[in-house]
Amino acid sequence: MWTLSKHFKVPTAQSELEALILERTADLQKLSQRLLKVQDEERRKVARDLHDSTGQTLAALKISLSFLEESCKTDPATMVLVSEVAQLADRAIEEIRTMSYLLHPPLLDEVGFASAAEWYIEGFAKRSGIKITADIANSRGRLPKELEIALFRVLQESLTNVHRHSGASDASIRFQYETAAVILEIRDFGCGIPEERLRLLSGASAETGVGLAGMRERLHELSGKLEIESDGSGTSMRATVPLYSMFIPVQVEGYGEPGPSAQA
Repeated sequence: MWTLSKHFKVPTAQSELEALILERTADLQKLSQRLLKVQDEERRKVARDLHDSTGQTLAALKISLSFLEESCKTDPATMVLVSEVAQLADRAIEEIRTMSYLLHPPLLDEVGFASAAEWYIEGFAKRSGIKITADIANSRGRLPKELEIALFRVLQESLTNVHRHSGASDASIRFQYETAAVILEIRDFGCGIPEERLRLLSGASAETGVGLAGMRERLHELSGKLEIESDGSGTSMRATVPLYSMFIPVQVEGYGEPGPSAQA
């Protein structure tokens, strides 16, 4: 009888342990997804604060410097100093504006992923010196907010990796609506990823890094997936999100809020 009880208890304990692991895994995924959303909100807030507060303070400084320049025209030495300060203010304004837009582009809220992606790709190409060809489908209007943010963060992180690790001088980006899904593919024509490293990146270990894990988590929430392919001719990152996930009810309160102007 004791032997029978023992055999019955072991499978029961194992089932309970497996259920507990699944429950904890689900809790961790929910926490991770919540942290990503909080991170996006903080990025939006910091971007607006930089633009609306720090940016406006620097703009006021520029105005004051223009008045100072007028009063210093008879003093060449002081005029040179004021001009140097004005140039530093211009540089600071440009850096603040770039930082604000990289944290959360106003175009992403105002007109959607396609336009924000084109803007980001153009700026990235200028900053990095990497020649990029882009095919961004823009024929079906806006996507749900969560999907647009996820795709944009995948684009940002992938291009950052291209710049840091690939050694590529050329890259291509394609975003298309397929029959059953939307697909974003970023491909570089660089040195590729070593086979051992590629195996690690394709798994779910800590070796994948925070950026890659964040991309996967964003796509997982939308029932999507991230695929990495690499060989001696370069690396491809492909994000695929099923089309049906685009019709899941989403929060869109951020779209109607005023954002930093791209013309400021």
